[in-house]
Amino acid sequence: MNRIAKPCGKQGPLHRAAHLLLAALAATCADERGEKDPPAYDAAVPADAIESVDLAALEAQRHDTTWRAHADRDRRQRLGRRHTPVPPAPRPAADTTAPPLPVELVEEVTGQSGTDPRRPSVLHLQVLLDRIDFSPGVIDGRWGKNVEKAVYWFQHEQGLEPTGRLDDETYRRLLDATGDPATTRRYRVRKRDLDGPFVDIPPGIYEQARQPCLCYTSPLERLSERFHTTPELLRRLNPDLDLDTLGEGTLLQIPDVREARKPRRRIATILVSTRGFYTHALDEDGGIVFHFPSTLGSRYSPTPTGRYRVAAIVAWPRFHFTPNLFYDVPDDRPETVLPAGPNSPIGAVWIELSRPYYGIHGTAAPATIGYVTSHGCVRLTNWDAWALARHIEPGLAVEFR
Repeated sequence: MNRIAKPCGKQGPLHRAAHLLLAALAATCADERGEKDPPAYDAAVPADAIESVDLAALEAQRHDTTWRAHADRDRRQRLGRRHTPVPPAPRPAADTTAPPLPVELVEEVTGQSGTDPRRPSVLHLQVLLDRIDFSPGVIDGRWGKNVEKAVYWFQHEQGLEPTGRLDDETYRRLLDATGDPATTRRYRVRKRDLDGPFVDIPPGIYEQARQPCLCYTSPLERLSERFHTTPELLRRLNPDLDLDTLGEGTLLQIPDVREARKPRRRIATILVSTRGFYTHALDEDGGIVFHFPSTLGSRYSPTPTGRYRVAAIVAWPRFHFTPNLFYDVPDDRPETVLPAGPNSPIGAVWIELSRPYYGIHGTAAPATIGYVTSHGCVRLTNWDAWALARHIEPGLAVEFR
């Protein structure tokens, strides 16, 4: 397949800067299906003029609460529809019992760090939510609105008052739904985890276009994305290992996430909350099959409203950079095409919508999901985009609300 998808409307400066500055950071996607030659597919990317990013402002978004009013309004339209989360599929037994979580990684849901390793930590909560398909986004052991949204909508599905906070009853229901209280497990590094190619990703669009692929930058990056986390968290979980020189057979402590998501309920529609910054895959009764925190459009490039359809689903898309579709890029800049790869700005999956220039896709920077703005498209972590793409088909309804 060699089709061209244009970008998601005119591009805003905050998103463009964050998108480009962070595109080469630790966010990759392990292709568990073993595909070596991804299909060709053209989509668009922003220009290579990189502006500075106010990382403090991005961090401040972690505790933003404006999403709540929109979630409350959305929820009122769904009252009366209650569903118990489907238990996860059995996972292979771990190589050995994982050691206790280090005290320095225990951030309680109250925001206190290192106070009591026996109490539910944010990391523990993130793993449980990920395991039942209420995605907290990237698993980093830190409290933020992505975790709060996942707890909120889990409570809604359970018929509980949605507070977004972890009370005793919510925690009990989470444990019942997952069937496994583990936070971490052991993983033995395999040869395929170490196989390349691994590449250095240059920051500029035209430099990226000359690369053979926008592949993983290291085995650590590959493993981080496979287990829905960050290189930094893996280093903290494995303080006695040099993760830059991993060898076959090395035992790692990793978040105990479910790698292959297989929902038992059919997805009937996709609902995108343009102000709540989340995406829901719903069954035919309106129950939540998947919850995903999402990056959506800004005032410069707003996400549309209305009803559309999934037009195409493509793994490992290429990018077609078209300057005249970006409001702050000179039209005389040359077009170019970026190769496919998990470090592509559009990530590992492109779900094209029936509205021209718009889609749902992955990202090269999972830590930014929900905290920055997009070109108007719906951006998910690569692993969440894979989970959605593998269980939908062209023609599926997509509603922006």
